[in-house]
Amino acid sequence: MTPQDILSIGRKTLHNEAETLLQMERSLDERFIEAVDLIYECRGKVIVTGMGKSGIIAHKIAAMLTSTGTPALFLHPAEALHGDLGIISKGDILLALSHSGQTEEVCRVVDYASSIGNSIVALTSHHTSRLASSANITLCTEVESEDCLLNIVPTASTTAHLALGDAIATALMYKRNFHLEDFRRLHPEGITVNKKE
Repeated sequence: MTPQDILSIGRKTLHNEAETLLQMERSLDERFIEAVDLIYECRGKVIVTGMGKSGIIAHKIAAMLTSTGTPALFLHPAEALHGDLGIISKGDILLALSHSGQTEEVCRVVDYASSIGNSIVALTSHHTSRLASSANITLCTEVESEDCLLNIVPTASTTAHLALGDAIATALMYKRNFHLEDFRRLHPEGITVNKKE
């Protein structure tokens, strides 16, 4: 493999992931508004869950929400099935991520949250999946293929979920009128932008 081949692969991956995001931008509709409104009205917390690479993205989304005025936490679905389901309370919202929408551990957490009357927002690439059919609102990322050689390693799908999570958090910031002063209160250390000496 030549250096030019490597460069071409890198460019192709970035191009394909950028195209995925552009497709999502074009397909974003009223379901996004409904999801943002639902989370905004939540008087509990947002529980974000996902398995494997989706779990890593879910963890970041939970951190983004929490740091911008929406109380949230990450729940590992496998740990949830061994006792951590107790962290889900009535009135919480479950934000569940799964590319396939068939991840057993995630779907079982969804089943529990639904059984106690909580709303479910799903992020998945498959609108006919088990997860999508169990959710109150499904935001479909419409990722047809991954960018890897095997078409199975999460690349475009995790990028799509991460960007959609950022879009939700950003919309909530605007809806809450979240200012720099609010951000500073939640970040007493490590903030240097516009920080007064």
